[in-house]
Amino acid sequence: MKEESILKSKSYEFALEVVRLVQFLTGEKKEFVMSKQLLRSGSAVGALIREAEFAQSRPDFIHKMTISLKEANETEYWFSLLKDSGYQEPLKFQSVNSQIKELIALLVATVKTAKSKL
Repeated sequence: MKEESILKSKSYEFALEVVRLVQFLTGEKKEFVMSKQLLRSGSAVGALIREAEFAQSRPDFIHKMTISLKEANETEYWFSLLKDSGYQEPLKFQSVNSQIKELIALLVATVKTAKSKL
C-alpha cells in the first residue's frame, strides 16, 4: 500500500504541474493543440491510479495501472514535442521530465509486482 500512496501523491503533484504548464502555454504562448493533449494525458495518469484503488479484482487493478502507464508514456511524448518545438524552456522541461520518468518507473514496478502475485 505504501507504493500506491507514493504513486497517488506524486501523480497528483505531477497533474498540478501539468495544469500550470498548460495555463502558461495557452496564456503566454497561445499554444492550444499540444497543450490539450498534454492536459488530457497528464491528468489521466493520476485519475487512473485513483480508479485502481477501488479495482474490482487484481486483473482490473493491473489493467488500470497499465493504462496509467500508457498515459504517462504519452505525456512524456507531448513534453518532448513541446520542448523540441520551442514551446517549453529546457530547464523547466528537465524538472517535469524527471517527474514523469519517476512516475513511469513506479508504475512499471507496480504492474510487475501485481502481475507476479496473480
